[in-house]
Amino acid sequence: EPPGAMIRDTGVVVRQMFLNATQSICICGFAVYQGKDIFLSLANRMLSVPDLSVRMYLNIERPYGDSSPSDTLIAKFQQRFRETQWPKDVRLPDVYFDPRALEHEEAGKSACLHAKFVIADSHQVFISSANFTEAAQQRNIEAGILSENAPLAGELRLHFQSLIDHGHLKRLRWH
Repeated sequence: EPPGAMIRDTGVVVRQMFLNATQSICICGFAVYQGKDIFLSLANRMLSVPDLSVRMYLNIERPYGDSSPSDTLIAKFQQRFRETQWPKDVRLPDVYFDPRALEHEEAGKSACLHAKFVIADSHQVFISSANFTEAAQQRNIEAGILSENAPLAGELRLHFQSLIDHGHLKRLRWH
């Protein structure tokens, strides 16, 4: 890091936001790998603050050439998320996804949820290039902006709520 730079590791910023949240955490990300480690501090915070609302917007994709029914891909995502991406014995977050990402290739190019941000308690916003992966949180050179900006947090939340309200994002139903 250059001398005098106001730079912190992405993982440090995200963990600090998780650990300081008292009301809500909203996460949007494209890729999640090594989630048990990345979300451990959030899971611990959920245990210590039982009323903490946690909402995630995540991409569920159709692998290239995969013609499985969308329900099968969603079930695989659920199983992988529970078993490999979320700390055990902690309530699951509310997860939303864009069903267009599951459309078959012959229907045209599908959409993907590619935004990456964290909002804590409706006022602190971290917008970043980083995915929720070990590499992005610890090793990659990523860029992000952390801001105490309630209006921006509100606009992001309203935009994604509008996507839900208009049927563009669907809630994952945990079985």
